[in-house]
Amino acid sequence: MTNQKTIAVEVVYALPHEQRLMSLLVEPGTTALQALEQSGIPKEYPEVDPATAKLGIFGQALGTKGLAVAAEYVLQPGDRVEVYRPLIADPKEARKQRAEKAKRQAQGN
Repeated sequence: MTNQKTIAVEVVYALPHEQRLMSLLVEPGTTALQALEQSGIPKEYPEVDPATAKLGIFGQALGTKGLAVAAEYVLQPGDRVEVYRPLIADPKEARKQRAEKAKRQAQGN
């Protein structure tokens, strides 16, 4: 029999009007994707599909900047898995529209 301890992690999902934070005790070797599934968030929020959800750890998107993808990223004690919602608008396009509006207002004065 092995003496395998658990590690504490958090899984968070935020909506404009609500935030959900789940504290979990998981086995060492648990991946970010497994923690998401264990959190129950996909059952509570059907729009969160574990197969396609974008995940990150403390603001760093998994699968970028040298980080493993969610199915391969092994959690460390204290990690916070963040579930990212899709963007409503392209940030570059929104910024461009604001600049054009400000330019029109400046010309009108």
